[in-house]
Amino acid sequence: MEQRTFPRLGRTVGVVGLGAWQLGADWGTVTEDDATAILAAAVDTGVTFLDTADVYGDGRSEQLIGRFLRSRPDAGLTVATKMGRRVEQRAEAYTLAHFREWTDRSRANLGMDTLDLVQLHCPPTAVFADDAVFDALDTLVDEGAIAAYGVSVETCDQALTAIARPGVASVQIILNALRHKPLERVLPAAAAAGVGIIARVPLASGLLSGRYDEHTTFGADDHRSYNRHGEAFDVGETFSGVDYELGLSAVRRLAPLVGPESSMAQFALRWVIDQPGVTVVIPGARTTEQARRNVEAAALPPLSAEQLGGVRDVYDELIRPQVHDRW
Repeated sequence: MEQRTFPRLGRTVGVVGLGAWQLGADWGTVTEDDATAILAAAVDTGVTFLDTADVYGDGRSEQLIGRFLRSRPDAGLTVATKMGRRVEQRAEAYTLAHFREWTDRSRANLGMDTLDLVQLHCPPTAVFADDAVFDALDTLVDEGAIAAYGVSVETCDQALTAIARPGVASVQIILNALRHKPLERVLPAAAAAGVGIIARVPLASGLLSGRYDEHTTFGADDHRSYNRHGEAFDVGETFSGVDYELGLSAVRRLAPLVGPESSMAQFALRWVIDQPGVTVVIPGARTTEQARRNVEAAALPPLSAEQLGGVRDVYDELIRPQVHDRW
């Protein structure tokens, strides 16, 4: 697999990683055995970057990854986790004392003395402008609790504020064929500053898999049911904030652009990989087959100018008016 580097982290990872939200909760049931098999399938096919959070299943995702790490001590994995969403979302909660508490819990869950990368988990906007927050994160690095820190963001403005911070190693942001705004300023700014870009929600919560239609249903414990209108957290995390029926129309317009050598999902992942400045894309997987197929996208040839232009045209016509100015 193609390898890309986080300059401020000093680590090189495979361009396709694994997002582990679904191993914790909010995507339907994933058993422990299935989670272990998914992790093994991803790593055995070249994944070296795992992304999780302390809030995924209230630590379950971290714990499952921790057990996997102990079974594969020489796998050379980089594990990124996130913190901050287990408390009421107030800027005042982002303190050194809480950071120590949260990272200690993640260190125990993952079985790691020093966490590779800890990201603030889509905190309130005021947090990004608070010098004390980043001083506290620097303290955690100095104390050896974390090797580096980054941020996960909802908006491009939050990303740009974070990129200007000299200690920020990475920015995680939604980027996919239905969310183009980060291409304008965020990715160029990150590349210029040496900040890694972690592209999340690359399949728009499965919309870009091409497997869904108007008759598809999702379980009550799946955020694609209970957060479709932002009832539980930012609506941008569910189907990238795109109206479900409109998203289906867009995917049908994209389908003719997909070549015979790939699936719709692989085409969508290749689109993300092809964007200058992306360090790693982190699709989730609920089966071993999905994990393997996601990795195969890295071996596809870059998309042609015609394909890239076709994606842009569909976005501009159908999606841009609904989402572009919101995030």
